[in-house]
Amino acid sequence: MAIPQFGQPEPGRTYGDRPAAFGIAERDGKIAAVRVKKPDHAAWLDLPGGALDPGEGPEEAVVREFAEETGLKVAVGEAYARADQFFVNTSDKAFNNRATFLVLDITGEDAELKVEDDHTLVWLPPHEAIETLRHEAHAWAVAAWLRLLRKR
Repeated sequence: MAIPQFGQPEPGRTYGDRPAAFGIAERDGKIAAVRVKKPDHAAWLDLPGGALDPGEGPEEAVVREFAEETGLKVAVGEAYARADQFFVNTSDKAFNNRATFLVLDITGEDAELKVEDDHTLVWLPPHEAIETLRHEAHAWAVAAWLRLLRKR
């Protein structure tokens, strides 16, 4: 199966490959998301996660990123989807996120793990997440997760 590609590259820009991992953690019918607010930019919503550090696999990266962005401790279930997303970050660097999406279980909370002050944990109904997440790939991944749940 082909990996879907989202986003439109800007002509003349080179997009570096950026292996990444994002997760879906559900609590009381809502999924974890982060509201990101950077100076001089409007806030946006993302699934928690991000780039893999050197030597990390998607599983290790999503556990680390979830903790840094939300303060939530998570256990990795299955990797259920892959999708790529062209985007330009707030530092004007162009990337193609090569994302793995994983199902996660929340195992605890530890506020000391949260180190990204510009990220705030929010809980969204899945359909609202589909409508409001910044990246098309994230919205697509939430829809794929909902379909996965329905098959079980």
